[in-house]
Amino acid sequence: MLDTATYTPRLKALYVETIRAALKEEFGYKNDMQIPRLDKIVLNIGCGAEAVRDSKKAKSAIEDLTKIAGQQAVGTIAKHSHAPFRLREGMVIGTKVTLRDVRMYEFLDRLVTIAMPRIRD
Repeated sequence: MLDTATYTPRLKALYVETIRAALKEEFGYKNDMQIPRLDKIVLNIGCGAEAVRDSKKAKSAIEDLTKIAGQQAVGTIAKHSHAPFRLREGMVIGTKVTLRDVRMYEFLDRLVTIAMPRIRD
């Protein structure tokens, strides 16, 4: 568990000290509230027809997303039934997690510096 009272993520410190001032100067913002900032990062996995046929797929997706985000993911449920897909209202068909503040900046920093450089063209 991160101690948010004393810990500041590297990317957030960079944003506050350097990026905000550069954005304000470049675009001529008069108010600090006009400067763009990150509010939240939402990660989701849609399992679709696979989750309808096998409920273990949805549980697996929740576990995978929980490991990726470092925060418990929740299942997303179907709002409507759809007979051709054998989908019933209330069935879990995906998963999502919302990251904010410290976890959001840590996730984005690791994504940009570690994961994305390893992605092939």
